[in-house]
Parts: sequence; structure tokens; C-alpha cells
Amino acid sequence: MMENKEMKPGKGGQQGQMMKPGMKKQKPLKGILFLALVLTAAVVLLVLYPENREPTYKASWSFFVEIIQILPGVMVLMGLFSVWVKNETVIKYLGHSSGISGLALAFFLGMIPTGPLYVAFPLAASLLKKGARTANVVIFLSAWACIKLPQELVELRFLGLKFMALRLGLTVVLVLFMGLFIEKAGKFGESSVSD
Repeated sequence: MMENKEMKPGKGGQQGQMMKPGMKKQKPLKGILFLALVLTAAVVLLVLYPENREPTYKASWSFFVEIIQILPGVMVLMGLFSVWVKNETVIKYLGHSSGISGLALAFFLGMIPTGPLYVAFPLAASLLKKGARTANVVIFLSAWACIKLPQELVELRFLGLKFMALRLGLTVVLVLFMGLFIEKAGKFGESSVSD
């Protein structure tokens, strides 16, 4: 009789450890606690500063409506990405062995979209689960946040070539450094925890 075992994704797209039968996935207790803390802080601040209630409610409602309009499309795209894009493809082009071409691809993929940054987070999580290199995911998110191609064209028009080129060059260098640093810091933290 075959045992019912579930594979946990490994680091860098490698096969992870098998979950033993009867093991339960950890509940998102930290997320719930964080949400409770944020809501408590919001209530306290609204009680202390009642003049800010109306602007806070309006901004919160506006953000909620924006997310509700975008979220279903994001979920559909995430489902399609999860099914259609194989782990091996992500590992090949964005994994640890992708090298400089993976870094360049992460920059390029982050530069193209024009949507809000929170749309990129589920995609980044999916890339990590499929075996993408941490540095590439950080670069993808950072490029999405501050190196969008349409934004560069508008910046060129209003601020000039010199300003745009200098800002873009510094941003690319710092984003690359940040991605590699976060990847190294993550490895350092994991090795010290396991020792």
C-alpha cells in the first residue's frame, strides 16, 4: 500500500524533504497576530485623533475597492502561472544557475508591467516556490517598483536625459547590490539557525 506523502518545495528548486503522514502545515498564526496588532494600533490612533477618522475611512475604502477590482484578475493569472509555467523553466531562467542572464531577465520582467506593486507580491512568492533565486526575485520586485519602462519615458520627457540616466544607473546598481545582499544575508541566517 502506498503512503500518502506530500513534497515540500526545496531551496533553489531542488527536491525538498517529504512531509511525513500526519504532519500538519503550520497555521498562519504570525499573520493573524500581526493583523490584530495593526487593527489595535489603528483603533487606538483613531480614538486619540478623531479628526483623522473621516480621511482614514475614505482612504481605506478607496484602497479596498482598488484591491477588490484587481485581486480576481491577479488570482486568475497566478493560477495560470502555477499550472502553465513548469518549475524547471523557472529554475533554468531564474534559478541559482541562471547567472547574469537570470539577473538581467529579472530586471527586464520587472520593468515591463505598469500595475501597482502589490500585484507583484503573489507572483514573487510563486517564483520563489518554483525555485527562482532570491536575488532574482528581489531584483524583479525592485525593478517593478522603481524601474518601469513607461515611467522612464515620462521621466525623460520632464526631467531630461542626464537626470533619467543618472537615476536609472544608480537604481540598477543599488537594486543589483540589494538583491545579492539579501540573498547572502538569507543564506547566512539559515546556516546559523541550522548550526
